Amino acid sequence: MAESTLTRVAALLCCALMASTVLGDDRSQPAQQRIEREVVAQSIADYPGRCPCPYNVTRNGSSCGARSAWSRKGGYAPICYEDEVTSEMVKRHSQQRLQQDTRVARQDVSAQ
Repeated sequence: MAESTLTRVAALLCCALMASTVLGDDRSQPAQQRIEREVVAQSIADYPGRCPCPYNVTRNGSSCGARSAWSRKGGYAPICYEDEVTSEMVKRHSQQRLQQDTRVARQDVSAQ
């Protein structure tokens, strides 16, 4: 087997191992919490304004509180707390990360 083929196989095996670890039913609690934090962080980052969550602060330093998007009905509904993250959100986030990791591995292999 050529060296580039071995590198590709190794990269794909690595991705498969990561997939089984991330998407498996026996996910470790720390990994689950990390993913939940990432989902919350991404949701907050996607919000276009300054007050996605009650615990954020305005420009003048006051708490957003009831003025936050999370506190108001309608419009944006950011995920502000880890306990709001559903198992479906965790699964979707994990799959997106796996796809990104796979693309990066393929780019690394093709660059060699």
